[in-house]
Amino acid sequence: MSKMSIAERKLEEKQEMHKRILNGARKVFLEKGYEQASMRSIANEINYSPGSLYFYFKDKSEIFQELHKEGFQLLLNQFKVLDKVGDPFERLKAMGRIFIQFAQENKDYYNLMFLVEEPVKIANDEGGFKIAQEAIDRLASVIKDCQQKGRFKDLDTEDLTFMILSAMHGICALFCKDRTTSFIGKTNEELMQNGYECFVALLEKS
Repeated sequence: MSKMSIAERKLEEKQEMHKRILNGARKVFLEKGYEQASMRSIANEINYSPGSLYFYFKDKSEIFQELHKEGFQLLLNQFKVLDKVGDPFERLKAMGRIFIQFAQENKDYYNLMFLVEEPVKIANDEGGFKIAQEAIDRLASVIKDCQQKGRFKDLDTEDLTFMILSAMHGICALFCKDRTTSFIGKTNEELMQNGYECFVALLEKS
């Protein structure tokens, strides 16, 4: 076996271990919450020695931030298809549908991105959570484009961005936390889709 092959194999093993740690950590954070999770509990989840995890991550906050960034990167990648949509209002409506579909298909990621409570010192970490701001800025940019086309003219861009994000997140949070059972006779998918289309109808009247 050549030296290059050995190096490649070691790199592959390292990447596989990195992925295994993140998968185990995702489960631990969701089950225990951030405060109760520990490097030891993550190591136990993947049957690995706690000390070995420090070869890959300095602490649990770095693991949490990596999962957070991973989730937002997946979401931003799905938004890329909207670059081809010329009408900003159609782009805005489609963005909401993609956001909701992302929550449906990636419930664990969504919970970590938006619903697992993290300490203030981590939430305010500009480096670790910069990508979350990128997603919000993308939404705000589409809303500004809509305003330039004559929609939402008398509304503050930041306030409207917050309101639209809150509406989309509310739909997803009720789904992810299994709070939709009070609505009898409709599936989660029907509630989320129809609820969002009602919201879109209100936007269209504004």
